[in-house]
Amino acid sequence: MALITDCWALDGIIIITILIIIAYLYMTRNFKYWKKRGVLEITPIPFMGNFMECLFLKKTPLYFLKELYDQAKDEPYVGFYILDKPILLLRDREIIKNILIKDFSIFYDRYATGNPKDRIGYTSLFSINNPAWKILRTKLSPFFTSGKLKKMFGLMLECGNHLDEYLDSLKLDGKGQIIEMIDVSAKLTMDMISSTTYGLNVNTFKNPNLDFFKYGKKIFINNYLRGLEILAMFFLPNITRIAGLKFFGTESTAFLRKFFWETMTKRMESGEKRHDLIDILIELKKNNHDYKIEGFEFDEDVLMAQAVSFFSAGFDTTSQPIIFTLYELALQPDIQNTLRKEIHQALNNFDGKITFDMIMSLPYMNMVISETLRKYPPLGFLNRKTMETYQIPNFNLVLEKDTPVYIPMFALHYDPEYFPNPEKFDPERFNEENKRNMPLCVYFPFGDGPHKCIGNRFALLMIKLALIKILNKYEVTPCEKTTIPVIIDPVITLTAPLNKVIYLNMRKANIVTD
Repeated sequence: MALITDCWALDGIIIITILIIIAYLYMTRNFKYWKKRGVLEITPIPFMGNFMECLFLKKTPLYFLKELYDQAKDEPYVGFYILDKPILLLRDREIIKNILIKDFSIFYDRYATGNPKDRIGYTSLFSINNPAWKILRTKLSPFFTSGKLKKMFGLMLECGNHLDEYLDSLKLDGKGQIIEMIDVSAKLTMDMISSTTYGLNVNTFKNPNLDFFKYGKKIFINNYLRGLEILAMFFLPNITRIAGLKFFGTESTAFLRKFFWETMTKRMESGEKRHDLIDILIELKKNNHDYKIEGFEFDEDVLMAQAVSFFSAGFDTTSQPIIFTLYELALQPDIQNTLRKEIHQALNNFDGKITFDMIMSLPYMNMVISETLRKYPPLGFLNRKTMETYQIPNFNLVLEKDTPVYIPMFALHYDPEYFPNPEKFDPERFNEENKRNMPLCVYFPFGDGPHKCIGNRFALLMIKLALIKILNKYEVTPCEKTTIPVIIDPVITLTAPLNKVIYLNMRKANIVTD
């Protein structure tokens, strides 16, 4: 005899049905959370919320959040759901300013976080929570001062010379040839990061099969499983913990942990001082007793986490703006020629030498890069969570403790109210007059407030040097393999082109004269 009826099969159907009903009731228990609070909400789907297309990697989160932003026109915010979790998307720039800057003390932690057992991913500066975040930020900030950047510039320039040698070897006279630009950019940024922050002369142009380069590329590899892992880090922190996911991937984490620890050990044994990131981490290790926090210790894994996170951030997210800038310049030769002319004039003013001061004297270059970062911000959204109950100023909405809020940077960058004809690549948006008239908190490609990217000036310096090295001698144009318009890859949570490839034709440029 069966448990409920006379038939085991029928019992099974009844039990499964009951379990489905229970699961359904549980996963929909929070639906109408925002509606009950008088907030416009997008109708969710049971078990998926509003996030189904992203979960199946059919749509990048950048476009998903932008669609929510556009649907809620004239609203200060809009509610949505990831699985069963209520999330608030912010649209009003005054609210955004309060959360990022004025009321930072209530929103100092990000909602996105790693798996606590993944010490390398969980304790990086990008993921770690207060008060450990504040200590790390304070200790690492001196690495990015103007004085330090000037000292690093010679090492960057040497890496730029490796690029010169590589491009010269391609014999790009005449019609030139088609080049996969992301590979070139990735090698250059890898070299710069390795040299300036870890004291390593890797020269990936000559040694493209180095494990260091191979495992670095694997961090953001665009396959389905890795795409889901990265998506979970930014939008499903509970799943990240339950599934034991690793922010940098299992293989990359294991290799980079071993690699950086060996590098630090050799430096400590030799006593050599290079005034780079490794020196700062060694100082933190020696004085870790001064930075103990209840329930947290600055052990070796925390130090490794900073080395790995700076490596990955500098390598991939700096490489992408270089590529997108070259792509846009290839489509608009007039802008490319204007920028090349500025580069040539600056070189003439500095006796033909690329120097730190020369790079800082390029206003049109700044405008071009700013417009690239508007159209293609490396990470197109920010997220925070309330550390206590919070009344949104001037609005009748109280956020409960631990409520996640998302700020759709990508959507703001494409809002025609702030950037007319937003699809157009127009550096003049960032001339001095337009910058003065630009509202606050509508353009922030590196974030804003105390959580603003610690290495933004470092990244900009690398981007400028790369563009100078390429555009000084060469011109880029579209080719038969160039995808127009560029398609953003839905598998990658960061802003990256489909399959992480952009092909352009590169050839020797004619000298631009008055």
